[in-house]
Amino acid sequence: MELEEFIQIARGNKAADLILKNANVVDVLTGEINSTDVVIADEKIAALSKGYEAERIVDLRGKFICPGFIDAHVHIESSLVPPREFARAVIPHGVTTVISDPHEIANVLGLEGIRFMLQDAKHGPLSMYVTAPSCVPATHMETSGAQLEFYDLATLLMNPWVLGLGEVMNYPGVINGDRRVLQKIQVFNGRIIDGHSPEVTGKDLNAYASAGILSDHECTTYEEAKEKSRLGMTIFIREATNAHNLKALLPILTTSNRRVCFCTDDRHPHDLLEQGSIDYIIRSAVNLGIDPIIAIRAATLNPAEYFRLFDRGVIVPGKRADLVVFSDLNNIHPEQIYRGGRLAAEHGHMLYWEQPVKGTKTRGTINVRWDKLNFSIPAEGKRIRVIGVRPDQLITDSLVEDASINSGYAVANQERDLVKIAVIERHLGSGRMGIGFIKGLGLQRGAIASTIAHDSHNIIVAGMDDESMLTAVKAITSMQGGMVVVERESIIEQLPLPIAGLMSDQPIDVVAVQHKRLVAGARSLGSPLHDPFMTMAFMSLPVIPSLKLTDLGLVDVDRFELTRLFIS
Repeated sequence: MELEEFIQIARGNKAADLILKNANVVDVLTGEINSTDVVIADEKIAALSKGYEAERIVDLRGKFICPGFIDAHVHIESSLVPPREFARAVIPHGVTTVISDPHEIANVLGLEGIRFMLQDAKHGPLSMYVTAPSCVPATHMETSGAQLEFYDLATLLMNPWVLGLGEVMNYPGVINGDRRVLQKIQVFNGRIIDGHSPEVTGKDLNAYASAGILSDHECTTYEEAKEKSRLGMTIFIREATNAHNLKALLPILTTSNRRVCFCTDDRHPHDLLEQGSIDYIIRSAVNLGIDPIIAIRAATLNPAEYFRLFDRGVIVPGKRADLVVFSDLNNIHPEQIYRGGRLAAEHGHMLYWEQPVKGTKTRGTINVRWDKLNFSIPAEGKRIRVIGVRPDQLITDSLVEDASINSGYAVANQERDLVKIAVIERHLGSGRMGIGFIKGLGLQRGAIASTIAHDSHNIIVAGMDDESMLTAVKAITSMQGGMVVVERESIIEQLPLPIAGLMSDQPIDVVAVQHKRLVAGARSLGSPLHDPFMTMAFMSLPVIPSLKLTDLGLVDVDRFELTRLFIS
């Protein structure tokens, strides 16, 4: 539509395409509720006023309407499906725009993986913007399937769907002036640069922020968020499957603070379908006492302004007609979702759907050198370092425990919740494997394994006996990637993930059922965790304190160096 024609519609001289009549519009700019009609033409809002004509009129009968929700930071791969299937889960929950950091698939397939995600989202029902993965691999203390330098990332600069640089996880590299890290930041100078700086404070935080890094989604305390906010960083409050930070960060979400956004980061399919996405965070915030309009603002206007998406995030003339309709301001459950003025979902179901492009497969990525696979740990001392799981957090404790020794080997111990854990390199078939112990996973028998192991996504397996662990790895290989629950030689549950070992080629509702059974299988082995697989997946991420495990061995994240399993 020509601008002149659009203006004539806005003046009321020509009929609009659609009028949403008798709406209570949530004004995220002023904090008010305005009773009016919403006039829509050519995917945009033409007017907020009564007395207009349109080809189609929908009477909302006083229901509320707000801008479409924006997820400020999400790894779509964690939904276990590609972008178009992910859209089927989040659009009915009011999410019309996401900012995706595809560094999961980039760590497996490099630029090929990023292009796969962009292609799968193309012409789909969800606006998927991308921040270019900054850390592939995340550190030098792991083996990934690709390595992206600044000149690789520069090839993405001209893509209109690429907004900037994704979370700069190698915060020690920034603080200490690592040339390769700084080159990537300099390539994206003037663009959005997202951050990742868990527990960084004081002078180190000043150094990190001075590099032009604009946000952080790793805050776990109000004090941490307040310090970062005072340095100009926008705080993304995260409610993921395995990281729940909303309650602790609630005080930062005030009327005067516009530098706060909501994000889901990593959510598994059953949580997306059963709890929701950004709408779940809004409801949770309101239940904890936050004004509903403030909560909605953190999911609309704030992320739109942060990411410079000035065509959305607010209901005013000239902006995109991405809209959410609901009945109860204090208990927001989206009933209708409009995307570009078109009714996209209603009462939890998509109304139109373009099927995924055929052939959305990726090359095989599972390469295991079996002659090097040995889970036995000769006892080299009496004391060992142990990864300590913190419930509902990605941060782990670095524990020191007495080793459980049997016939000269360190073994798992059911009574002490001491579970053996290993990370096996799967990209190059090098045979490299890191091995250690974890406490807090809660397994009593058997083993669980997955090819989702942030961020290099090697095979990660945790178990109470070596036979179960070997069975699990064999099952993973036969599926060409996935998740599995086993006991001795028996497979209890499995979920194939043939797309880069990260995503399924099945519909998300099918994957959600499979994953729910998988989690139930892990719980049948004794784990009490909400999602043992999500917990295990982050045990290999060497950029979140304090102790992690990669294919190269145990990582002391606080010292940012590899360390030994045995102490004495």
